[in-house]
Amino acid sequence: MKQVKLSVVIITYNEEQNIARCLDSVTEIADEIVVVDSFSTDKTEEICRQYKVKFIKNPFEGHIEQKNFAITQASYPHILSLDADEALSKTLKKSIQSAKEHFDADGFTMNRLSSYCGKWIRHGRWYPDRKLRLWDSRKGTWQGQNPHDTFKLVNGSKTKQLKGDLLHYTFHTISQHTLQIHKFTDLSAKAAYENGKRSNLLKIMVKPAFKFFADYIIKGGFLDGYYGFIIAIFGSYYKFMHLVKLKNWGDRKVV
Repeated sequence: MKQVKLSVVIITYNEEQNIARCLDSVTEIADEIVVVDSFSTDKTEEICRQYKVKFIKNPFEGHIEQKNFAITQASYPHILSLDADEALSKTLKKSIQSAKEHFDADGFTMNRLSSYCGKWIRHGRWYPDRKLRLWDSRKGTWQGQNPHDTFKLVNGSKTKQLKGDLLHYTFHTISQHTLQIHKFTDLSAKAAYENGKRSNLLKIMVKPAFKFFADYIIKGGFLDGYYGFIIAIFGSYYKFMHLVKLKNWGDRKVV
């Protein structure tokens, strides 16, 4: 089988702290790098221009919409989709090169390993955090509910798991995590309401507590020590804020 050409697709907005690391990790295996930027106001574009990339500006209407648009800008149907705060481990890079030479599936999954405040998180709901990021774009589309996008292959598609980790550099501080929770729950509650979902007091009382128990105890989050506890607490808080804001959408109240 002839080696496929690979387009690496990345969406960005104010990613000057992350984008160089991401680009450095894919230059060896990419036949094309496409960056779709939603009008960054920092040095993201300047940094990208130092690499051989196709840099495109497009208004941001949602994660799903932006990522589907990015696919249309790629020259090749075989896509590796990354976020700017992600990078390939050496093992994963070798696995992707091998997949290019023998692209014998419709999509390839990989484990994502996240760094939180400088610590790699290897337990709980955060790992192995399997992601489908390498695929034949003719076999699916980005779907889901903003801001939580996922690439869905058509029924009957074949997938394989790659060796190596997708390195995810998440939050450098607790404050960054807190800010994202409020930003993302604004989006997720609105999207959930528009999709017909509703919340009530019982859900608000029960679901966050169960999520903490599941993430910290059942999934083994406690094995990551202090930050494992913080992540489990914030996971529960995310669920709490999502349900509260969803209820307020139903009550037509402004959050």
